[in-house]
Amino acid sequence: QVQLVESGGGLVQPGGSLRLSCVASGIIFRLYRMAWYRQAPGKQRELVADITDFGSTNYADSVKGRFTISRDNAKNTVYLQMNNLEPEDTAVYYCNRYLVAFGSWGRGTQVTVSA
Repeated sequence: QVQLVESGGGLVQPGGSLRLSCVASGIIFRLYRMAWYRQAPGKQRELVADITDFGSTNYADSVKGRFTISRDNAKNTVYLQMNNLEPEDTAVYYCNRYLVAFGSWGRGTQVTVSA
């Protein structure tokens, strides 16, 4: 059974930084293209960034140049370094497989950007 556990969220002022982590279990992590998603109140879940099994990355236009996705296959972990955060980045952040999500989602980690 796939389990995804996100952590690292919190309250930060505009311009601040956070580093999110997601530990996966129940899968051969290194084989999968992974992604970070976010869901803001009243909005649909959206794709933020993804990373292929060999480390190629892609970003939504709204976060390009500010966020960096990375992975450590030895630790079954995918990271999201978020810099220069904006109030519009406020959301619950989730990790999962790129596009075709695993059957279960983690609980996510709340990121709140506010002065």
